[in-house]
Amino acid sequence: MLNELNIRPFDILEEAPALRGFRFDLQRFAAEDEGRTEDPTEKKLREAREKGQVAKTQELPQAVVVIFGFLIIFFFASWIYDSMAAMTKYYMSSFSRFSLTERSILIELYRVSFESAKILLPLFIGVSIAAFLGDVVQVGFQVSTHPLKFDPSKLKFDPATMMRKIFFSKQVAMNLFKSLFKVVVIGFVAYLIIASEYDEILKTPDVSVAMALQITGILALKIILWAAAIMLILAIPDYIFQKREFIDSLKMTKQEMKEEMKETMGDPYLRARLREMQREIVMKNMIREVPKADVVVTNPTHFAVALKYDNDVMTAPMVVAKGVDSMALRIRQIARENEVMLVENRPLAQELYRRLEVGDIIPEDLFYAVTLVYAELYRKRGYQQAI
Repeated sequence: MLNELNIRPFDILEEAPALRGFRFDLQRFAAEDEGRTEDPTEKKLREAREKGQVAKTQELPQAVVVIFGFLIIFFFASWIYDSMAAMTKYYMSSFSRFSLTERSILIELYRVSFESAKILLPLFIGVSIAAFLGDVVQVGFQVSTHPLKFDPSKLKFDPATMMRKIFFSKQVAMNLFKSLFKVVVIGFVAYLIIASEYDEILKTPDVSVAMALQITGILALKIILWAAAIMLILAIPDYIFQKREFIDSLKMTKQEMKEEMKETMGDPYLRARLREMQREIVMKNMIREVPKADVVVTNPTHFAVALKYDNDVMTAPMVVAKGVDSMALRIRQIARENEVMLVENRPLAQELYRRLEVGDIIPEDLFYAVTLVYAELYRKRGYQQAI
């Protein structure tokens, strides 16, 4: 458009000096989760669960509460009716004898409260258990007081973010869809049920109160059960949506992944230093064991493996030290200083170094080759016995 008017963008600033110092903060319009591309780790999910942050749908506990509540009312209807009828009869028949004093009013208030609590107690217990089960089925048993803690750092006034969350978030769109779906579908199902029972409803003025309540109760039970079934069906896609939104809200940046790896596995430089220290300790231990060895099998220059055999405690010779290049040279030097025999056997030295670690016993398939080495050892030492 500016090109069509033959106006350059910077000409506007030249013509309006007041705008030259004005800068737009484009970060306000950036996505809130920009850069968060990595799925949350097990540690991140565990910490979120400990804080009470879990993926769940409210439709399932609502449906279960509705079903449990109405079933309790349905099965206790006779007892509830008798209790309410008795209370109504008592007050209707005794009203003329009441003396309206402060004390008598308090007494009757306590009596009405007790009777009402007695009637509502089964319903309260039933719906509480239903709500508990509706959540436990989804996320298991988890107690967390973290959501009750006050966090002043979360009190940030950002109109752009607030408007986006109120009007343009996927969560709001999903809640709107669920509300419209329940109103339309449940309303239509209720209309069909009432239309099918229309003749029975018209009979209620001509029957007893108990029969009218029974007809109305059965009709209401059908509507409630169908409504609960619809809510249970709606809970499936809603749970999938809530699960995806929950995972998206916990996604991490690559830097956060690196920091968590450092926390859980340690700093890579520290791990490298620890490995180096472990190698140094192993080398020192090997160096101390070389003078105690019986023989050192060499390559002759690249590999060196020191063997030791104690007939009382060992079933076969054991590797007490091994090394390559500079370490092999060090082993040979110590062996010469301590008069430990060196035997050159290239294939055996390479095989021992490749297959065995320090402390390993010679395997059976190498017995014969090692026996020849010890036979050479004993021959040079003047012994006449074999290994």
